Amino acid sequence: MPAEGPAGAVAFLLSQLGFESSRQFGDRLVPLGLEARHAGLLRQLAGREGCSQQALAEALGVVPSRVVALVDELEARGLVERRLNPTDRRARALFLTANGRRVLEQVAETGRALEAALTKGLSAAERQQLVRLLSKLADDQGLAPGVHPGLAARD
Repeated sequence: MPAEGPAGAVAFLLSQLGFESSRQFGDRLVPLGLEARHAGLLRQLAGREGCSQQALAEALGVVPSRVVALVDELEARGLVERRLNPTDRRARALFLTANGRRVLEQVAETGRALEAALTKGLSAAERQQLVRLLSKLADDQGLAPGVHPGLAARD
C-alpha cells in the first residue's frame, strides 16, 4: 500500500524527482558554461537548422523574444550563428557552429550520464516501463515531446 501524504502522492514524487534531476543536470552543465535552457535550445536547433527564430519559438512553444535572447547568448559564445535567409531577406536562419556541435555532444553525454545515475536502481525493463508511463502522463498533460517547459522561464 502506498504511503499516506505527500511521500506517496504522484504529483509530489514527480515534483521532487524533477527538481532534483534538474538541479543535478544544471550542476553538470556548469563546466560547459551552459544552463539547461541553453542546452534545450541547442538540442532543438540541431534538428531544425536553417529555421528562423520565429519558427524555433513556435516549435519550442515559447515567445519569440525568449528565443532571441537565448540565441543572442549562444551566438556570443560562438555556439550558434545567424545567417541571411536566402528566401526571406527579413529573417535570419539559425545554425549551430562547429563548436556548437561539439558542445551539444558534451551536453548529450552529460544527459546520458545523469540518466544512468538516476536510473541505476532500475532494471532495463523497469526503466522502459517508467519511460512509457511518464510519456503517457506528459502526453495527457499536453506537453510537447522533447521540449522542457523551463525553457520559457525568465521571460
